[in-house]
Amino acid sequence: MTTAAVSTMVHARAPGKINVFLKVGSLLDDGYHDVAIAYQAVSLYEDVRAYPSDSFSVTVTGTVDLSRVPTDGSNIAIKAARLLAARTGFRGGVRLEIDKHVPVTGGMGGGSADAAATLLACDALWGTELARDSMLALAAELGADVPFALVGGTAIGTGRGDELSPALAKGQYQWVLALADFGLSTPAVYQELDRHRDRHKQDIFPAMTQPTVDANVLQALRAGDPHMLAEALHNDLQAPALNLEPSLSEVLELGEQNGALAGIVSGSGPTVAFLAADLDGALELQIALSAARINAVRATGPVHGARIITV
Repeated sequence: MTTAAVSTMVHARAPGKINVFLKVGSLLDDGYHDVAIAYQAVSLYEDVRAYPSDSFSVTVTGTVDLSRVPTDGSNIAIKAARLLAARTGFRGGVRLEIDKHVPVTGGMGGGSADAAATLLACDALWGTELARDSMLALAAELGADVPFALVGGTAIGTGRGDELSPALAKGQYQWVLALADFGLSTPAVYQELDRHRDRHKQDIFPAMTQPTVDANVLQALRAGDPHMLAEALHNDLQAPALNLEPSLSEVLELGEQNGALAGIVSGSGPTVAFLAADLDGALELQIALSAARINAVRATGPVHGARIITV
């Protein structure tokens, strides 16, 4: 069993993500849904620094609203560290410092990025040398988006979103993200989706049990064409998110009136991601949204997944 740390500090970084496509399957007997997701990692990052300790603790700073981030054992980074220790037999602890730049409960996988960066940082700090496949399996136990935060780039997720396969993709995409000053609960958005489908079951096709990513999305990613991708953007959770927060409709309309190729609610929201044709278009859109007193940041994608910065 590993008992001693091999470093005094490890700094790991992991990206947030945008779901450029999200199809949600029908409600299963266990209360969950299978999904089909096209993930893209973008250049908003979570930084995790891990220090040797006899216990497990976390402190959080950052440029986003931190009021909803727990700093006790319910923090996903602490869960990640404890899980790694338990599986590898490591008998010490870790002190984590997280610097957050991905919106909290914003549908961009910030907590998942924290977990992925923590797994890498603690593995290096403790010298546990976990195999890549084993780390991905641990990541999947922590949450459906955590494996993608490790992998990064562009990928297709099926099952609960954690069964990943690489997507052929080229080019760089320019995104402008409209950040909300409130969060949306992912379970609440899924529940609203189920209610929405039930209300409109006479008018819409029944959801598939095992959904797939549309071929148009894969073709657009292979072509590296933002105009093609804009035509293929889709999120089944957008309608329920708009039902819960109607103000997001105004944000979507504003972005598309100011040059966005398309806008989409990211994941379960409330972050709205706008795809721009190029860097100039992204800059102009960011200025227009900022003038409307919307907190707007630019990001590019795809970017690498979680990695060690310093040891």
